[in-house]
Amino acid sequence: MIHEIATLTIKPGSEKDFEEAAAQAVPYFQKTPGALSFRLDRTIETPNEYTLTVGWATLEDHTVGFRESPEFQQWRELVGPHFASPPHVKHLQHAYVGF
Repeated sequence: MIHEIATLTIKPGSEKDFEEAAAQAVPYFQKTPGALSFRLDRTIETPNEYTLTVGWATLEDHTVGFRESPEFQQWRELVGPHFASPPHVKHLQHAYVGF
């Protein structure tokens, strides 16, 4: 399993609308093979910054399966208008688990 970590900067004043759009988009992820989890967190110190964490079975499930699907386009249509800048995306793999 890998995690897609996306840092999203939202236009100030659009936070509530963005959160609603992200919630509406969850089914697009659920329909995608290999999608395992979806989590959206808001940064306390910077209220218009969010971290999206999506669990994927494989890297390709995200980079090929989702990114090349109609669901990705629908996701971007919902949330894209709220972006202040392009998302910064990286992929993580567990290296160590503590307590």
